[in-house]
Amino acid sequence: MGKIAAADVKKLRNQTGAGMMDCKKALSETDGNFDQAIEVLRKKGQKVAAKRADRESSEGVTIARASDDRKKGIVLSLNCETDFVAKNEDFIKLSTQLADLALKVNSREELLKSNFDTISVEEKLTEQTGVIGEKIEIGDFRVLEAEYVGYYIHANNKIAVVAGLSKAVDDAEEAAKEVAMQAAAMNPLALNEDQIPQDVVEKEIEIAKDTLREEGKPEEMLDKIAQGKLKRYFKDNTLVNMAYIKDNKKSLSDFIKTYDKELSITGFERVSLV
Repeated sequence: MGKIAAADVKKLRNQTGAGMMDCKKALSETDGNFDQAIEVLRKKGQKVAAKRADRESSEGVTIARASDDRKKGIVLSLNCETDFVAKNEDFIKLSTQLADLALKVNSREELLKSNFDTISVEEKLTEQTGVIGEKIEIGDFRVLEAEYVGYYIHANNKIAVVAGLSKAVDDAEEAAKEVAMQAAAMNPLALNEDQIPQDVVEKEIEIAKDTLREEGKPEEMLDKIAQGKLKRYFKDNTLVNMAYIKDNKKSLSDFIKTYDKELSITGFERVSLV
């Protein structure tokens, strides 16, 4: 066929994100057939994805979103191989598009099967693997439901958190963001002591007792002292009990009640790439 029109090359680039030369080559191979050219680029992505399947994709970005009614939140990571790609505007844009789609599903598997324009999310990721030349995948994916959900994304897009409150009070967005920021900064093991696995609790008690024995404490005092150390462990590692980072004289739960005396934290989900 004749010369490939620049407008067609640009149209294909806008739809696929592929480079101008790759788009021109795909159109040339298919005699200007737009749909077939897209298929050529997708097959290229599949080949690249197969070659890089065993690569480590530990870089990327984290994204959090809440539904319009604030009853549901999601947090996920879009992973790649290098920090250079993670900072790319198109890569970040793709992650935000995926986050918007993620609000409609409840699992990573559902998200991969969701429609992204005319193809599935899974196919889109394969396509973009071919475009960028790095392994791209959805890493972590979490869903949170509550009476009110807020979120926080750390400035470098490496940590994102959704946090749930017991009700939608005045300034709930601000309150939920404070909770999410605390979870981002302190990385609690659980929401409260009830969510700490029993085997972890028992291990902490044994560690405390062993330490106390080495210090020469009487055997009959070990249980009582170990329980006190366990309370400190809960305070340091559970979100509702830990000290509020902006005022360590208050627990985070006490701080939240300054918005409403009946307000409580009902859950959080945290995704990190650091």
